[in-house]
Amino acid sequence: MLMEKVVEHCAPTLAGIKTGNIFSIKNAREGKNLNSEIRELNSVLTKKGLRLIPVRRTDRTTLFYLYRPDNLKEDLKCPEAREILSEKGYPLGNCDCCIVELVRHLKKDESFPHEIGLFLGYPPEDVIGFIENRAAKSKCVGCWKVYGDVEKAEAAFRKFKKCTGIYCRKFAEGTGIEKLAVNI
Repeated sequence: MLMEKVVEHCAPTLAGIKTGNIFSIKNAREGKNLNSEIRELNSVLTKKGLRLIPVRRTDRTTLFYLYRPDNLKEDLKCPEAREILSEKGYPLGNCDCCIVELVRHLKKDESFPHEIGLFLGYPPEDVIGFIENRAAKSKCVGCWKVYGDVEKAEAAFRKFKKCTGIYCRKFAEGTGIEKLAVNI
């Protein structure tokens, strides 16, 4: 079940065209141990430059973050991203420490911390726009609310949607995640 959800919600990240995705699953009461499923998936994904981690658990659901550490390191070098993270109390200079801090923010706040967009590959100008406008006044909405370059964002949304359709079809046809996850 976890593998299917990864493909369904994280195809652009698996394909190497997006830094990260988040998704949640309902906690199963029976069946395979979730931690062993995570380990099994990571044994395949880490070879492809990906990492899957649970970032928030409740009695009912687990929120997952699938990401490409190398892409995230590059994204977080952006001055605008660094400024946002610094203002929110993130330790700059170490990507793993930033993820640990994100997990802390997710645990202490029931809503999503707005800076999470930076961990998903959203443009910093859109994250800033979202924060400053309190999620209002966006120019368009797709995978995220756009406050900056609409054309570029809409092209990305189309690319992500097409990728997801292709990956879901291939997975349903029997292509394994080890083939779907590309090494970049």
